[in-house]
Amino acid sequence: MSDDHGRTSGTERLLTVLAWAVLLLGLLLWGRGVTGERPDPAGPATGDVAGLGRSAEVRLPPAAKPLGAALPQRIDIPELGVQAPVTARGLDGRGAVDPPPMSQPGVVGWYRAGATPGAAGTALMVGHVDTRTRPAVFYKLSTLQPGETVRVVRADGKVARFTIDDIRVLPRDDFDAQAAYGPRRPGRAELRLITCGGTYDRATRSYTANVVVSAYLTGTGP
Repeated sequence: MSDDHGRTSGTERLLTVLAWAVLLLGLLLWGRGVTGERPDPAGPATGDVAGLGRSAEVRLPPAAKPLGAALPQRIDIPELGVQAPVTARGLDGRGAVDPPPMSQPGVVGWYRAGATPGAAGTALMVGHVDTRTRPAVFYKLSTLQPGETVRVVRADGKVARFTIDDIRVLPRDDFDAQAAYGPRRPGRAELRLITCGGTYDRATRSYTANVVVSAYLTGTGP
């Protein structure tokens, strides 16, 4: 192997590390402010908040081989009755992931600089929990349980089927972006669904936590 090849491989590894560092910095900021709109003051807007982080004694299926890259078009969560279009999103001016506008509460944002759903790596999707007047697409995200299914319809005609293996509520103080959004097991195709959680803090005009649902690819199909 030539020295030039060794230098090239080292450079590629360095660029990969730097890319992840930038990504996690942006996600750290994102975790502190996924949605900043004041909801309907009728009370908590995260569904069964007490259930967050519960573990269920369920037998989870083995992981499926990752698919190739393909853009997501729609996300289906049968247990919640959710069928939502997906739009690609980038970072805002602060370096945080930019969610869909509040005028589109039924749309889910996919972080386009990350993995595509079904491909190897961690695909990130964010949705609003509510608006000023009504629930939004991820209003009941906290009620999901391990073993339940999330499907993502892709532009290549395939439907990536994910099985949920973890639901967490993570405080925004001392937010750990790596623990929330980093891969759980190397080589798998993983999915994260994120929305606001906890309570609404009037002083900071934001929620106190994030709901993070983790899932992994277990098959393809209708």
